[in-house]
Amino acid sequence: MSMSKIAVVGAGHAGLVTAACFAELGHRVSCLDVNSRKIEALEKGVVPFFEPGLEEMVCKNLASGRLSFTTSYREGLRGKGSTFIAVNTPSSPGGRTDLRYLYAAAKQVAGAMEDGSVVVIKSTVPVGTTERVGGLLAAERGHAVPMVFNPEFLSEGTAIEEFMKPARIIIGSADPSAAETIARLHDGLKGPVVICSLRTAELIKYTHNAFLATRISFINEIASICEGMGADVRVVSKALGLDSSLGNAYLKAGLGWGGSCLPKDMRSLIYMAKANKAPCQVLKAVVKTNHRQRAMAVEKLYSLLGSLEGRVVGLMGLAFKPNTEDIREAPSLEVIRLLEAAGSVIRAYDPKAMAACAQLYPRLTCCSDPYELARGCDALLLLTDWEEFKHLDMPRVRSLMRQPVFVDGRNLFEAEQMARWGFIYAGIGLGFPAVPVATGARA
Repeated sequence: MSMSKIAVVGAGHAGLVTAACFAELGHRVSCLDVNSRKIEALEKGVVPFFEPGLEEMVCKNLASGRLSFTTSYREGLRGKGSTFIAVNTPSSPGGRTDLRYLYAAAKQVAGAMEDGSVVVIKSTVPVGTTERVGGLLAAERGHAVPMVFNPEFLSEGTAIEEFMKPARIIIGSADPSAAETIARLHDGLKGPVVICSLRTAELIKYTHNAFLATRISFINEIASICEGMGADVRVVSKALGLDSSLGNAYLKAGLGWGGSCLPKDMRSLIYMAKANKAPCQVLKAVVKTNHRQRAMAVEKLYSLLGSLEGRVVGLMGLAFKPNTEDIREAPSLEVIRLLEAAGSVIRAYDPKAMAACAQLYPRLTCCSDPYELARGCDALLLLTDWEEFKHLDMPRVRSLMRQPVFVDGRNLFEAEQMARWGFIYAGIGLGFPAVPVATGARA
């Protein structure tokens, strides 16, 4: 594979992973961000967020000279054949995508890029945006600029593996030469390359995330049916996953989806559908089902404890999923709000996300480990299925609790084993009820 020179604008999750992985493939990559403190940290090999394996990859490629960091567009884009824009594109509560950062970056790129360079939008953007950015660049440069939309499919916690072993590489462009240039940058990766129009590529990204969200909300709705009919959603999910036409990814019942991508992309897709007077009842139902899961977890506590006022509830996990510190739209945020409204005393433990959550909820008591969390609790509620939770001494956890109520929001544990350990256990969609604690009782 021939080495190319690449610029990546934006050192957030998608941008930094993209820059580090392209450097790992042998390219020379300059990663640019306007946040000088972030760049200073990255130049020392310090990654400002948690992503397994990323800091090691950044340090390795810094040492090799393949990866560099800068705050200067002029310096970052000098001599680069391709410029990837990977800045944040948040959505408003109504679903409209905020493109200010993208257009600001594009304007800077227009003034600093070299003729012949391909500009690639990596950020998730509404359909038609890449064309509009191309028009902005053409107006600034005085001639057409080759444009590509190359969406990322990087899940927090597994981003490096997903970049290096892609299920597919999507390249949207109206310029065959530009599309081929970007395809060649991915030489060495085994995923199939799909080349299509700009608008098709933009919609592929939204459709991908909407389908993942739909699968999660679908299996959570099935889980509710399982609970009412004495069936086990874990076996239902496993049976579905054995069908090669379905697969088992995103068919795990629990507290639903959160994070930085699925929520905003669902809002954006619904907004686009409404703007184009297209039906979106299924998408709205997916979102509604997702929100219901958080309230359902608290309802399980009510059913087991009676009143939650004054009850000490310990939250195991705060991040929206394991292997990340991200709490954006995490189930934990809604659960904490509901428990505070109920008058509960809330404690929490998470390996990575406690500091961020404590900033939002200053009354939250953060614990140093799961055993400190369990001490004196009336109930534990597992919100994030971190690997370390699988290996806890659960009889010890039980002995530290005031009452042995355990609501497993991720079906991490086996109900029969938890019962043998003395827990009053409730999972999601497991088809059998836990026995409530007598009102006012204390173990």
